[in-house]
Amino acid sequence: MTTIDSSRATAPVQIGDFQVGPDQDVYVIGEIGINHNGSIETAKQLIDVAAEAGANAVKFQKRTPEISTPKDMRDKIRSTPWGDMTYLDYRYRVEFDEAQYKDLLSYSAERGLHAFASPWDVPSVEFMENLGAVTHKVASASVTDLELLRALAETGKPIILSTGMSTIEQIDTAVETLGTNNLVIMHATSTYPLPAEEANLRMIETLRDRYQVPVGYSGHERGLQISLAAVALGAVTVERHITLDRTMWGSDQAASLEPKGFEALIRDIRILQEALGDGVKRVFPGELAPLSRLRRVDA
Repeated sequence: MTTIDSSRATAPVQIGDFQVGPDQDVYVIGEIGINHNGSIETAKQLIDVAAEAGANAVKFQKRTPEISTPKDMRDKIRSTPWGDMTYLDYRYRVEFDEAQYKDLLSYSAERGLHAFASPWDVPSVEFMENLGAVTHKVASASVTDLELLRALAETGKPIILSTGMSTIEQIDTAVETLGTNNLVIMHATSTYPLPAEEANLRMIETLRDRYQVPVGYSGHERGLQISLAAVALGAVTVERHITLDRTMWGSDQAASLEPKGFEALIRDIRILQEALGDGVKRVFPGELAPLSRLRRVDA
């Protein structure tokens, strides 16, 4: 691994107008991904969900299907709401073009949200750069795609790196490729939906100690408890998939949060931030009356 400058260990990373790091508000990302099923109207509804819940950002997935679709998957037939089609045709069916992405990023900005994507191939990096995305996300599936990581590093933008389905050695290589000056790492386990026994939240501390960069959590579990525990363990950003309805068609819908659940998550994250405090022991104003009423012996 490259040598890490320990003086930068806990320095926040600037993403647009938001600082992501210790002692900052948790940066909450609503992962729209492909839960829009190729519908610009559904995508905008999900942006509204994120904005109304109090999120900071929404995230999409951007692919060049003929590059990012594995060769052995391209011709497999998939049953979809639009009929049976090859997996490659399906990948094209759920992609947005440049005009649509411009519309979505503009709409997100109007709602007070950052909007960016996980580029799955090098042309998609250029695509999102041309749109002016404030940051880029590395999907867990792309941790070992060093060509993609080098292209992302060359943008000079802050990078958010998910670490699911990866060994620590693979993460080492990815971090060395990306550099640590403008990096946020996300602990993740890529099981959909995520069972509690695979969450392994103590990795948040392990990643923070190993790479000395801000560390967050990308969750795929049902419910809120694990994401809230991640914040209690120091996660500086939380990403969760969002959906209008978990029964909608699509592979990520079941592991997503519906609008009320996402709103509750963000409400509880903000309460938890306040409750964590600063670790300095003091007598709080609310304790003064009980103190005078209950304590018999002064120190």
